[in-house]
Amino acid sequence: MTQNTPLSPCPLRITSDVRQRVLSAAQLKACGVSAAQAAGQCRTGGPWQQPLPGVYVLHPGPLSGRERLRSALLHAGRPPLSARRAAGARTGGADPAYGEAMVTGLAALSLHGFAAAPPAVSLDRIDVLVPRGRRLRSVRYARLVRTSELPEPELLDGLPVAPVARALADAVAGLADAFAVRRLLTEAVRDGHCEPAVVVGELNRARVLGRPQVVNAVDSLLAEGRALAEDRLYDLVRGYELPEPLWNVDLRLPGGPHLGGVDAYWPEEAVALELDTRAPRYSRLGDDRRQEEHEAEWSAYAARREHLERLGVTVVHLSPRKLREALEQQAVVVRTALMAAAAREPAACVVILPR
Repeated sequence: MTQNTPLSPCPLRITSDVRQRVLSAAQLKACGVSAAQAAGQCRTGGPWQQPLPGVYVLHPGPLSGRERLRSALLHAGRPPLSARRAAGARTGGADPAYGEAMVTGLAALSLHGFAAAPPAVSLDRIDVLVPRGRRLRSVRYARLVRTSELPEPELLDGLPVAPVARALADAVAGLADAFAVRRLLTEAVRDGHCEPAVVVGELNRARVLGRPQVVNAVDSLLAEGRALAEDRLYDLVRGYELPEPLWNVDLRLPGGPHLGGVDAYWPEEAVALELDTRAPRYSRLGDDRRQEEHEAEWSAYAARREHLERLGVTVVHLSPRKLREALEQQAVVVRTALMAAAAREPAACVVILPR
């Protein structure tokens, strides 16, 4: 027997680099270590361990959080060599042995810095997003989440990680605790990880919007997103010394129809500002019905905007994302609209009422 025979001179030892401590069978083979040799090192009392099929850790003690993450990715990766090379280019520096796999769910949120997500070392399972056609099965702490459309991963600490909105949807799909769901969704918006509409869109795609533990959390999410957008709008007006508008008002024609509510209105310049905080909320409807509802909502908005502009009212449309990422640029947009008022024909008289 050759179990006690020293391995090849390839430097396989415990180092500070987790990539050299956690290796796939293919990587060991490339270092001259055969499957039989690797199995011998993992015998009872041996110096190595095999936490997942095809994955080896070059020390016998408990795995760190990062070792668990890497081992789950290596287990879920294992594509053909050509796909490995393509995936290495796609993930911008991640180990090509990960293939198209990426961390998602609670483990991904932990990597994104979520305080409400437990550290990876304490998780019973690590969710890994893989193409739908993968034939591997979930094993031990590595849970495979299949999808027909892989998002573009983000590289965090050398690991491919699903974007926040996708990771949130995958995490929520496995949570029954309404409080935990609410905390995650609220943190995503409050800390600026992503916009509410993007989160709700992913939850809708994952078909979890109708779950009881999600419904109320989504209402809180949208309210939180709306409040943050309004705060940024106040900061825009006051921080860039724009004229103070009338906040949250309804516009009507004298003795005529309701023209709609706006978030800010400058009556002397006849400039109205609207925040687009709409989000898809049609989880119980079919895809065609959702599309019809979306188109009807957009058509109603466009018709109202056109009506105001025919009356001489300039409508400035801002999204929460633009206010978060480019506040100064949006201040220029509003200031330009206010300055252009002097060159326009006077607007029709409108009645302004509190909303």
